[in-house]
Amino acid sequence: MASRIVTLTLNPAVDLACTAPAVKPTHKIRTFDERLDPGGGGINVARVVHVLGGDALALIMTGGATGHLIEELLDEAGVRWQALPIGGRNRISVNVHDQQSGLEYRFVPEGPEVQPDSWHAALDVLQHIDAEWIVASGSLPRGVPVDFYARAAAIANRRGQKFVLDTSGPALRAALGQDMALLKLSLGELEFLVGRQLSDGRSQEKEVEVLLQSGTARIIAVSLGSAGAILGTKSGMNRLPAMEVPECGAVGAGDSFLAGLVLGLARGLSERKALAFATAAGAAAVATYGTAQVQRDHVEALYRDWCRGESSVDMGQRASKTAQT
Repeated sequence: MASRIVTLTLNPAVDLACTAPAVKPTHKIRTFDERLDPGGGGINVARVVHVLGGDALALIMTGGATGHLIEELLDEAGVRWQALPIGGRNRISVNVHDQQSGLEYRFVPEGPEVQPDSWHAALDVLQHIDAEWIVASGSLPRGVPVDFYARAAAIANRRGQKFVLDTSGPALRAALGQDMALLKLSLGELEFLVGRQLSDGRSQEKEVEVLLQSGTARIIAVSLGSAGAILGTKSGMNRLPAMEVPECGAVGAGDSFLAGLVLGLARGLSERKALAFATAAGAAAVATYGTAQVQRDHVEALYRDWCRGESSVDMGQRASKTAQT
């Protein structure tokens, strides 16, 4: 059992996924294969950690009938949660797979406005929550100050907890300099921080090195979609390609990647093996319909396949060095 991982979701959602024969303007679009999932970055991370056998607790800002539905869906998934009550109702996100084009359409509302007493109460909970890892993931709802995650990171650091962040835009920039244990970025988020496109691997790794040297985080992970992922620390860089799986959808793949990475590190895996476990979790999510719907057996099988391939490479390298001597 890994150490306790607490996730924080300030802007959760009910995620509705469905399929349509074709998406056309002005037409009534009949859908099928509908499913509901509790969504939002931290919720997705907690769900995947739970499925993979980790000890997860989801802190969630919920309100109204949709908030109750999110809680009910988490109960059905067997994920422990603690509500951070807000006024208003949580959002409903819609993901539509267009059979005709093969494209995926994602409609993501901005969500409710959170009052100061609610986000202050969330910070108070963080002052006392029992956890080794605090994973803050997702967007900030309206009304929450842009430096909320910076404040949350400062609380975790004072309490000796490992703080992990996965967000974007001004909230991401405002959190820099907090000496986080782990910062998870997409390539687009890394490019946002540096203010330019990074089209090749060397430029990507160089900018990760700059962020590491600035004290932003002790570990920085960058997911690159079909190009794989980078994991950087002050001791060096690891880069792995994406694992080949049939693609069914991408909703929650980044959150699944983060869940695998945190759980791998919490279990004491090496940085490279933790990155591989994360890549396996992300691939399993891509191969499954719905939001972050991974299966433990699938993730572990993908990871074992990678370990076997890595061992073969190591044996080949050792044999080559022996032959040279």
